[in-house]
Amino acid sequence: MKVIFHFLRSPRRVLRISRQRNRQRIKRSLFKVKQALAQEREETQLMLQTYRKFTLGEASKEEMKLANRQLAELLKGLGIGVFAILPFAPLTIPAIILVSRRLGVNILPSAFYQQDGKASGKVDKP
Repeated sequence: MKVIFHFLRSPRRVLRISRQRNRQRIKRSLFKVKQALAQEREETQLMLQTYRKFTLGEASKEEMKLANRQLAELLKGLGIGVFAILPFAPLTIPAIILVSRRLGVNILPSAFYQQDGKASGKVDKP
């Protein structure tokens, strides 16, 4: 009886460990998304402050270039968000991102592309 229990215990242990590993992987992925969204939020707040300065005539050309670039990033995020309401979104969004990477087009905001610990507009090759 003990021999049978020993052989049955091992697959249960393997399943438990693999479940824990998957949970940790998902948590790490969600944390990365949370960080990227927080960065986008900060950049958007700076953009709005710059546009507020512009209405008062206090913004420089360099600040306006940065604000306009952030507006383009914001529109990218809204564009991909449209696909979130479509049916089969968990399949279509990754497929669209994969196709855009192969074509060399950035459809996600730059905060989602990490390179050397800093955000960049370059696409990471898969």
